[in-house]
Parts: sequence; structure tokens; C-alpha cells
Amino acid sequence: MPKRVDHEQRRRQIADALLRTAATRGLHATGMREVAAEAGVSLRLVQYYFGTKEELMLAAMQHLAARFSERALARIRRLKETGGLASPRDVIAAILTEALPADDERRTFTILYTAYFALSLTDPALAIGPLTRNSSAVIDVVAAQLRAAQAAGDMPACLDPDLEAVSLLAMSAGLGTSVIGGQSSAGQAQAVIDYHLQRLFPASSVCASPNPYR
Repeated sequence: MPKRVDHEQRRRQIADALLRTAATRGLHATGMREVAAEAGVSLRLVQYYFGTKEELMLAAMQHLAARFSERALARIRRLKETGGLASPRDVIAAILTEALPADDERRTFTILYTAYFALSLTDPALAIGPLTRNSSAVIDVVAAQLRAAQAAGDMPACLDPDLEAVSLLAMSAGLGTSVIGGQSSAGQAQAVIDYHLQRLFPASSVCASPNPYR
């Protein structure tokens, strides 16, 4: 009998190959031939699953976003294992901390996601809508956690959960860019996140640690 092919696994294999290649060469300089060589498959097979480089790049970015979500969820699960239920602050902190380029995998996420957005500004063939929806979904999760904290009396009632969620994710994106650009260290960026969480959750906060920027 012919061997049954897992098409979704093959797509992930090719998408992972693009991410590994682009992490060193850059998205703009990574072609489908390089991806095929990295994946150990033929160029024809890459073209079978992804008709154009643009389709492959979008699929790889979505795969990258899925891996980010899996890592954030793993952080939350570890919190539950060590301390019982994860609070809204714990969930938000896990999401924001996972977005910091503090190790190789998270640095690759930040560099490639940022590069894709930059390329999409001048290349109409690169679809930005699906990634925007991914970002909106994360904002919705953070806003829901903030509303839960308000309902429990852990966050000031005068704050707007939706606006605070947008602010936190925008701040997170800016901090990631600052770290990969060398303007801030990962520790400094984490201190900024902690500072803002202390503002949002004053009842559960202790005084901030010394400012690492000084």
C-alpha cells in the first residue's frame, strides 16, 4: 500500500523550514528553493502546498503565531501547577512576557513577525488581515481578563478594559522592537511590563523593584 501522507504535517514541515531559513537570511532574501532545501523536499512539493512565496510566508507567520500561543498557554499551565488557579494578572503577565525576545525562539518570533508586517506595508501581495485578526484575538483575551479582574475588585473600576488591553499589546510590541534593536535589555522590558501591571492591579501588587533604566 502507498504510504499515507499527513498533509498538515507536511505543511508545517515546510513552514518551519521557511522560519529557520528566514531567521538567518531574512524574509526578503528567502526563496522557495532555499526553503525546499532546508525542508529536505523538492521545489515542486513546496509549490504543490504553497503556490506562491507570499502564501508560504503567510502560512509560516500563522504557524509562528500558533507556536506563540502554545508557549503562552504552557506558561499559564505551569503557574496553575505550582500555585493553583491562575489569576487574570498571571494570565496577562504570561502573554506579555512570552512576547519579549528574551531567548532564541522568542527573538525569532519578534524579528520575523516584525519583518512580515514591514514588508506588507509596501507589498500588496502579502496578506495582513489574518495576522491582524490574530492580534485582535489576543487583545480580546487580555480585555476579558481585565474585565474579570474588575468584577473581582482587583482592578480599578474607572479603567477601561478594552483600551487598557490595546495599550498593553501596543506596549508589548514596542518593547519587543526595542529589545531586538538594542535600545533596551529584556530585563528592562520586563520591568516596564511589571510596572504597568502594578498600576492595573494595585491590590495584588508590592512596591516596584528599582528602576533598571537608572
